[in-house]
Amino acid sequence: QVQLVESGGGLVESGGSLRLSCAASGFTLDYYAIAWFRQAPGKEREEVSCISGSDDSTVYADSVKGRFTISRDNAKNVVYLQMNSLKPEDTAFYYCAAQPYYCSAYGTYDYWGQGTRVTVDW
Repeated sequence: QVQLVESGGGLVESGGSLRLSCAASGFTLDYYAIAWFRQAPGKEREEVSCISGSDDSTVYADSVKGRFTISRDNAKNVVYLQMNSLKPEDTAFYYCAAQPYYCSAYGTYDYWGQGTRVTVDW
């Protein structure tokens, strides 16, 4: 069964750090593009970052550039999102998603996780 499971969310003070994990089962992530999305209450879903499955190139939303880093560990079949200098506006549910090779320009992915909550306190 194909599954993505996020972990690592929680409550952190403003300026703090968290590392989210997206673990895959039922398939290997090696050649998959993995994206992280977030959605805060009352707001639209936002694609935060993506790492390509073809060449491991990365893209970031302007809102997180310089603070968040996406990376993969193929041996563990996990993709990470390191989040530093967190701000209250980063509070949201964070989801990972996967599709073969290329990051989607339209936010459409084949597989989605259930999400993990991140809360950044003042």
